Amino acid sequence: MNSETHLTSFLQNTDTKDWRAAVDELSPDVHEVDAAAVQIWLAFFPLDLARLFDETDDAATLARELLMQGDFRLQDQIDSSHTFLYGHRFWPEVKKAVVEYVESNSANPSQTLDRHIRTVTKKVAATTKQEESLLLGITIIAFMTLAQVGLEKLKNAPGTIALDAAQKRKSPEQILKERARNDNQGVFGFLRTADKQWTVVFDENDRTAKFKVIDSEELASGAARDQSRDWRASDQRRIEGPIPVECRSAACGTCWVGVLGGAEKLSEVSRREGTQIKQFGYINTDEAKPLIRLACMAQASGAVSIVIPPWNGVFGKYLQKRKETLEASA
Repeated sequence: MNSETHLTSFLQNTDTKDWRAAVDELSPDVHEVDAAAVQIWLAFFPLDLARLFDETDDAATLARELLMQGDFRLQDQIDSSHTFLYGHRFWPEVKKAVVEYVESNSANPSQTLDRHIRTVTKKVAATTKQEESLLLGITIIAFMTLAQVGLEKLKNAPGTIALDAAQKRKSPEQILKERARNDNQGVFGFLRTADKQWTVVFDENDRTAKFKVIDSEELASGAARDQSRDWRASDQRRIEGPIPVECRSAACGTCWVGVLGGAEKLSEVSRREGTQIKQFGYINTDEAKPLIRLACMAQASGAVSIVIPPWNGVFGKYLQKRKETLEASA
């Protein structure tokens, strides 16, 4: 069957502005447990970056120019890129439903992107007997994955999930409660000052994936003390601990992280951090405490749950310059 359908053609013609409008429309209906996670995933796998590599004839040279490190191609991690979403447990059903929806070629070509996503969400909710709010986030991701990798790659992905039995049994409410919990500082904890310590969870699917930070310490500094395993064996970027880091001055962008829970317990973005995360291309916001942070700058005043991106690079200025060039030639 020809993989070109009304919907695939439609998605090929969508841009970041279209996706932003769709996500803005859908986000209020995403369950709280995945509200931040969806935004983080979209920052981890931006459409503009994917299109940039699709259009180039020399991906290796472009990757070097953008200082790309790690695994930044979504096509190589279709099933595993979203393990930090609660909705990941419904990935097989959502992936199957999206493929069937596309292959049926019955999608109304005049329908908006958010309506396509809602249509599939409703279908999966009916078959799985789950709340639509719990399925909406992972369905957004399935559609964005389709837009970036194409129908054949999405269809041929195994559709597996990576959760142990204990994690799979947790309810959304349990996960939210765990994210909100602070460390007990003892009977006289209210008297503690500099010796307060907070737990940073960096993989909610691994009970051992956590380290301690001292009160008001940067996340990267706390991570560097974690020598519990050979971090470099799992990721060459991890030279000190679980969070990749090359500098401690917001100059390299290597230590960016997404904040699943506890964003309010981190220090406000400094002027330098705010400028740098935009230039790297990770996030474009003026929020005081956004969901994307540089771990060498973000200081913790409570327990937080983060997720570590599988890559880092510097592409924000490149995309802006490219946009300005295209607009000037139009």
